[in-house]
Amino acid sequence: MKLVHRYLEKDGSGSVTLIPEEPEDMWHTYNLLTEGDTLKSTTIRKVTTESATGSTASNRIRTTLTVRVEDIDFDTQACMLRVKGRNIQENQYVKLGAYHTLDLEPNRKFTLSKSCWDTIALERIDMACDPAQNADLAAIVMQEGLAHVCLVTSSMTIVRAKIDINIPRKRKGMCAQHDKGLERFFETVYQAVNRHVNFDIVKCVLIASPGFVKDQFYEYMMQMALKADNKIILENKGLFVLVHSSSGFKHSLKEVLADPAIANKLADTKAAGEVKCLEQFYTMLMNEPNKAFYGVNHVLKANDAQAIDILLISDKLFRCNDVAKRKSFVELVDSVRESGGEVKMFSSLHPSGEQLDQLSGVAAILRFPMEELDEEENDSSDEN
Repeated sequence: MKLVHRYLEKDGSGSVTLIPEEPEDMWHTYNLLTEGDTLKSTTIRKVTTESATGSTASNRIRTTLTVRVEDIDFDTQACMLRVKGRNIQENQYVKLGAYHTLDLEPNRKFTLSKSCWDTIALERIDMACDPAQNADLAAIVMQEGLAHVCLVTSSMTIVRAKIDINIPRKRKGMCAQHDKGLERFFETVYQAVNRHVNFDIVKCVLIASPGFVKDQFYEYMMQMALKADNKIILENKGLFVLVHSSSGFKHSLKEVLADPAIANKLADTKAAGEVKCLEQFYTMLMNEPNKAFYGVNHVLKANDAQAIDILLISDKLFRCNDVAKRKSFVELVDSVRESGGEVKMFSSLHPSGEQLDQLSGVAAILRFPMEELDEEENDSSDEN
């Protein structure tokens, strides 16, 4: 997604002009649109003209329309977005108040205006427009003395760091120098991983090299993380995948990602974050039911007590047409973050998101047990 223009007032109202560049961007646009928004885009309108003699002719004319959004239809298979609404600006071909349907397509500019841009919508724009925010795969392609730390998106590979250090060859009587050079090289790569890999976004880290360099580096990284008590690396140990590559140059990454076995392994690892969180919720629900709740009412009451440690919420809830409901979910997310809780946003297109939707789309793992919520649940089920 390309951000062309962004203007926001102090009261939260304003407009953004965006150009979707790939199918994934249409999904982001769908999540940004809500009923009552104003959308401006080019479209094709069939115009019938009548001549002085009374004969009529129909032409298809491209024009720019601004409509008040009333209905949104998204085709997940074709990644097409169709928006229906009434024209709210003067146009020589379309009357004010006339209905028209805008088809949003990749590489076609549109302007979206809202009376209030909430934090979820603004985060969605930042995520869609910043390639680094969209890169849920990181890769370290290396050989002795050379390494590339990359972030991989669906459309590009961004090299965040290139490390090129001369390492003395392993000759008789020079083993110590070789080992020192290798350690210095590994230390530099380790620092680059800490600096450039954001584990809140990245769901998998590939370490690729010829020979045993990848294994040596992985072992070194884990030892350093233990020494420095680097919890981020240690907690995300399961995200690292070691694979073979022909060299430490960037182009070797292409052959690694083309391997179907690696692609399957990556898919499992990427989805593991959401699946693991949902499994944790179900385990808590079974073993300590006073610390795991789902349903809007229970989660809101737990949030009032600042008891939420992890909030599980589906992006489907932020597409509801009821402005008050959407606002309450945005406030819930902001409140959990302010009280030091973690928010896990689930995509409704992913199986784990579908599973969460069956539990009302919102669930929470609590910091401490709340027996009163459990009692309320039992009372309501007894009444039923």
